[in-house]
Amino acid sequence: MEKNHKQPELEVRSKKIIEVDGLQFKDLNNDGKLDPYEDWRLSPKERAENLVSLMNTDEKIGMMLINTRRMGLSQEDKEKTSHDGVIDEAIVEKGQSIFATSKVYGTTHTLEKRHLRHFILRDNFSPAEIAEWLNKMNEIAEGTRLGIPCLVTSNSRNENAESIFGMNDAGGVFSTWPGTLGLAAAAQGEIKNGGDASLISEFAEIARKEWDATGIRKGYMYMADTVTDPRWQRTYGTFGEDPEFISDAIGRLIDGFQGEELGKNSIALTTKHFPGGGARENGFDPHYEEGKWNLYPTPGSLEKYHLPPFRAAVEHGTSSIMPYYSIPSIKKSVVQEFEGEDIPFEEVGFTFNHYFINHILRGKLGFKGYINSDSGIVNNMSWGVEKLSEAERFAKAVNAGTDIVADTNDIENLKIAVSKGWISEKRINEANVRLLTEMFTLGIFDDRTYNSPEAATAVVSNKENWDAAYEGHKKSVTILKNQNETLPLTAEKLDNKKVYVEVLHKEVERATKYTEQARKECEELGLFTMTDNYEEADVAIIFLHPKSGSYFNATPGLLELEICEDKVVSSLDGSLYQETTITGMDHLKEVTNNVHSRGGKVVMSVNVTLPWILGNIEPMADALIAGYDTFYNAQLEVIAGNSKPVGVLPLTLPASEDVIAVRQNGECVSRNDVPGYDKDKYMPAGLSYAYKDSDGNVYRLGHGLTY
Repeated sequence: MEKNHKQPELEVRSKKIIEVDGLQFKDLNNDGKLDPYEDWRLSPKERAENLVSLMNTDEKIGMMLINTRRMGLSQEDKEKTSHDGVIDEAIVEKGQSIFATSKVYGTTHTLEKRHLRHFILRDNFSPAEIAEWLNKMNEIAEGTRLGIPCLVTSNSRNENAESIFGMNDAGGVFSTWPGTLGLAAAAQGEIKNGGDASLISEFAEIARKEWDATGIRKGYMYMADTVTDPRWQRTYGTFGEDPEFISDAIGRLIDGFQGEELGKNSIALTTKHFPGGGARENGFDPHYEEGKWNLYPTPGSLEKYHLPPFRAAVEHGTSSIMPYYSIPSIKKSVVQEFEGEDIPFEEVGFTFNHYFINHILRGKLGFKGYINSDSGIVNNMSWGVEKLSEAERFAKAVNAGTDIVADTNDIENLKIAVSKGWISEKRINEANVRLLTEMFTLGIFDDRTYNSPEAATAVVSNKENWDAAYEGHKKSVTILKNQNETLPLTAEKLDNKKVYVEVLHKEVERATKYTEQARKECEELGLFTMTDNYEEADVAIIFLHPKSGSYFNATPGLLELEICEDKVVSSLDGSLYQETTITGMDHLKEVTNNVHSRGGKVVMSVNVTLPWILGNIEPMADALIAGYDTFYNAQLEVIAGNSKPVGVLPLTLPASEDVIAVRQNGECVSRNDVPGYDKDKYMPAGLSYAYKDSDGNVYRLGHGLTY
C-alpha cells in the first residue's frame, strides 16, 4: 500500500460513508464494511479485480457494451424524462437509425436492469447542463447493487465543423479551434518556421480542462490514421498524410489530455482507427459494404506509413484503441511485414482480427489498455463475419481481443455467446478488469463521481482559451498562391477600394447563411470598405465550401474531388449521373470576370476537408487560400496582413482526375496505400501527382507561402 494517503472529498447521494482507520470511504454495496473495491488506498487494478469477483454475469456483460445515450433536454416529450427533465427515459424501437440496431430503453432501466455503465454523448448542450446530466446518471448508478458509476465518452468537441452524426456531433460550446487538418496546417507551419508542434499540446491542455470540468472523462479521439487515399471521406478528421508529424501530434494529444499518466483529472483517450483507415479502396467508406476493404498493394506500406502513429499512441500510454471496420484484402495487397515478420491477413474486420490485436498491437507494440470496437460491428458493419449470427460475432470480436463493443445495448446476444461457452469466463473477467481499472484510475468511484455545474460554466467560458483557439484559426490559414503580391490587402494597398465578400456552398441555404456571417465578421473587423454589389467591387473575397458524398451511403461512382456543378460522371455500373460539389459555378465565373474586367483582384479561399482538385477555380484566383473549417474573421485578418500567414498544406492536393483515375479492373493509377508526397515513386511515366498552379507553385505536403 502507498503511504501518506490524502483523504479524497467524497460525496454520496443514496449510499452511506463509512469510517475506517480514521478515514472515509463510500459503502457502495451497502454491506456496512470496507470492501477492497471501495478502498481508495488500493491500486486501481486491485480494486477492479475485487469488484469483478463480486459482479454477476449480467453486470459483467453490461460493462462490455457502450451505447449512445441522449440527455433529457433533447427529449421533446417531457413525459418521457425523469429527474426534472434531465434524464431521458424514452424507448427507441429497433432500426430507427444506422446504429439503433436493437431496442434502446430508458436511462434508468438501462442502468438498473441492463447494467450498462459506458455511454456515448452526442448531444450539444451547455457545460453546466452536461455536468448536471452526468451527476443525475451517476446518482441513479450509485443506487444500484454495487454502486458502479458511469463513464461517458464523446467524439471530439473542440473543432469547428458542420455536424455529422457519429463523426463530429458537437461544436461551438467548448473553445472552438479549426478542424484537425487546420491544427496540422498550423503546427506544421510553425515547424517549417523553426518551431515545433506545441500548438497541439496547448490545444490538448485547454480542451482537457473543459472536458474535465463537465465530467466527460473519455474521448473517442483522435484519428491517428494516415491519409493515403484522397477520396476517403474521413480525411477531414485526420492530421493529414505525414506519418512522422501525425505520430508527434498523437503523442502530444495523449500527453495533453491524459497527463503523464492517467489520473483523476485526465481525459482518457481512445486512439482510432487501428491499424489505419487511410488505405481505402478508392475512397469508399466501410460504413457501407462497397468500402469494406483496406488495400496494401505497395511493399512495406503498412509498416512505413500506417502503423507509426499507433506506435506513438502506445508509447504515450493511450488508454484504449479503436480498430477500424475494414478488412485487409489478400487479393488486392502484397504481403506486408512488421518488424521482419510476414503478417498473415485474415479477411475479417480489424476488431475481429486476432493477429492484429494480439500479436501486433499487444505483443509487438506493447499496448496495455483496452480495445473499444467501432460502432455497429455486430450488426451493420460486421465485415468478413456477415454469415455468423450476432451472438457468434460477439464471440469472434471478444475472443480476438475486443473488450467493449460500441453503440449497442444488445446484452441478449452477448449473453448467448457467454452461456454457450463461446467466450470463457476468464476472458470476460479480463475485459471487465481492464475497463474498471480505467474507471478507478479516473477517480470516478471516489471524489470524481459528481461535478459542479457552476465550475463547468466558469472553466469553459474562460476567455483566454477562446483567444488561444482563435490564434489557432489564424495560424491555420494557408496561402497557396499569391500572384503579383495580391496579398496582403493592406489599407495602403486598398486605398478605400471596395471589397465584396461571398460564400458558396453545395447547399444554397447554407451559402446564404454563411455569406451573412462572413460579411458580418468582416464588418466587425473594420478592415475593408465593403459593398454588397460585386459590380462596383475592386476586390472580391470568395469563400468556397465544397462538399462531396456522405459517410453512410456510397456514391454511384467514385467520390467527386473536382470543384464542379452538374458535372456528368459515370457510375461503377457505367450509367451516367450528375455531381455537384459547389452550387453557383457560373455565378463565381461572372463575379470573377466582372471584377477582373475592371482591373480588380479576386481572392478565393477553399475549405479543405478533402484533397480537392482545384483546376476549375485556381486559374480564376489572383490569390488562393486553404482553410480547414477556419473562421472567416481569422482568414480575413491574414488576408489584410494583420496576421502573418503560418499554415502549410497537411496533405498533397492531386493534379487532376488523371492522377487518381481508376482503371476498369478497379485499380487506381496512384497507390491507395501511399501518402500524396510519396505517390510519384509509383506513378506511370509522365504523370506527376501534385497540383501545379499557374505561378508554378506545387501543392504538395508542406506548401504554404508567406509575406
